[in-house]
Amino acid sequence: MGESIKSLHSRHSELANGYFQLKVLSNNSLSNHHEVNFTEKLRESKLFPLKPTQLEIFQINVGKMCNQVCKHCHVDAGPDRKEIMTKETMLLCLDAIKKSGAHTVDLTGGAPEMNPHFRWFIQEISKLSINKIIVRCNLTIILANKKYHDLPDFFKAHTIEVVSSLPYFTAGRTDAQRGDGVFEKSIKALQMLNEVGYGIKDSGLIINLVYNPSGAFLPPAQHALELDFKTKLKANYNIDFNSLFAITNLPISRFLDYLLESKNYESYMEKLSNAYNPVAAANVMCRNTISIGWDGAIYDCDFNQMLDLKVASSTNHISQFHIEELQNRNIVVNQHCFGCTAGAGSSCGGTIS
Repeated sequence: MGESIKSLHSRHSELANGYFQLKVLSNNSLSNHHEVNFTEKLRESKLFPLKPTQLEIFQINVGKMCNQVCKHCHVDAGPDRKEIMTKETMLLCLDAIKKSGAHTVDLTGGAPEMNPHFRWFIQEISKLSINKIIVRCNLTIILANKKYHDLPDFFKAHTIEVVSSLPYFTAGRTDAQRGDGVFEKSIKALQMLNEVGYGIKDSGLIINLVYNPSGAFLPPAQHALELDFKTKLKANYNIDFNSLFAITNLPISRFLDYLLESKNYESYMEKLSNAYNPVAAANVMCRNTISIGWDGAIYDCDFNQMLDLKVASSTNHISQFHIEELQNRNIVVNQHCFGCTAGAGSSCGGTIS
C-alpha cells in the first residue's frame, strides 16, 4: 500500500466520525452557491418520503479490516481496523435472511475474507433458499497470504459471484488510487480466477469489475467504459470478465477528506446536484436493499452505515429483525444521496437508469 495513505481512524481525523461528516455536508458556509437540499429534490420528484419496495438484497459488512488502504474508501477500511462481525451476529443474520424473503446476499468489508468466520458463513448461507451470494473481493487478498491462495476454488465451489474494484486497466492509475503494486497483484488474481472458470463464457461463474473515478468527477458512460476494459485487459493480460460497474464516489469518509483537502468539495457537490436524475432517484438501491453493519446494526444502505445513520425504525438491530416494520419505514436521506442519483445513477451494481 502507499506509505502516505492511512485510515482516517488511525489519523484520529474528525472525518472518521459520521456525525462530523454530516455536519460538513450540511454546512452551507463551505459553498458559494445556494445549497440544494436533497430532500427538496425528492419532493419535487414526488418521491418524498422515500419508501422501500420489496426487500431483495441483504448486504452484510462482516468487518472493516482490510489488507489495503485505498484513497477513495468510503468504509475507511485498513489493517488497523479491528471491527469484525462475530459468529453470534452471523447466526442472527442467517435467521433474518430466512425471514426476509431476499434472493441475494452481498458480503462486503473491508476485505470480507479476513473475517475468521467468513468461509463458515458462506457455507451456512449456501444452505438457505438464496439465488445469489456476492462477495466483494479486493483481488489482492488472494495473494496476501497463502491461506487465501485457494479462494478462487472456494468461490467456485459455492458459485459465488465475485465483484472486484479495478480503478483502471493500467498500473499508474490503479496504484495511485489503491496503493503501490496493487495493479500487478490484481491482474494475477484475475488470471487465477479465470483459470478456475470465472469470467469464461457459459461457465456460470461471474466476475464483475468496479470502476470508481480517481478524482472529483462523475464516471463516464458505463457501457463504453466496459468495452474499453474488456478490450485492454484481454489484449494485454488475456483476462476475461463479465460486466463493469461504474460507481460514483460519494462525498463521505476518505473521498470527502480528499474533496476538502483538494478544495474540490464545492464544485463536486454542485456537479452532483446539477446532475440529479429523478429516474435514478426512483431506483436507488436502498429501496430494495438493507445493509447490516459488523455489529448487527441495520441501515438503509452501505453509505448510511458509514455515516452511522441507522434505519428509522424500532427494528434497527439484526437481533430485532422484523420484516413488516422495516418495509413500512421511511428511508433516511441526506446530502450524500446526490451521489446515487446523479446522471445515470449509481448503486453497488453500477448505473441504475
